[in-house]
Amino acid sequence: MSDLVRCPGCGAKNRIAAEKQHLVAKCGKCGSKLPAQGGVIELDDSGFQRVVMTSSLPVLVDFYSPTCGPCHALAPVIDQLARQYAGRALICKLDTSRHQMSAAKFKIRGVPTLLFFKGGKQVDQVVGAVPAHELEQRLDRLC
Repeated sequence: MSDLVRCPGCGAKNRIAAEKQHLVAKCGKCGSKLPAQGGVIELDDSGFQRVVMTSSLPVLVDFYSPTCGPCHALAPVIDQLARQYAGRALICKLDTSRHQMSAAKFKIRGVPTLLFFKGGKQVDQVVGAVPAHELEQRLDRLC
């Protein structure tokens, strides 16, 4: 059995055999590293456009900074959501200290800020570290 994984770099679909899903996979078209099944997708400014704005699945983007304490506290929740919603939603994160264009486009003033997208449009926003159940409720409404 195998799963299809969409490349965050070029959007190509890649088939990954179930017995090899624990390995680091690369896109057959562009060579970019593929996200682990149920893993958080790390975005940059160009990847944001390709992944978030074109996804057929709902997308949660965690805008964070590596120096932010509340962001570190929220990280395990984001990882858990990525596993829990694998195949139903994309869970992504974007480092605002390195990728300021996307943060500026969405007027991110503080971190963590979580934006929810459906059909390429922002539909919800949460500012600050919140409990997992609150994020689950918001994702469930979109899935």
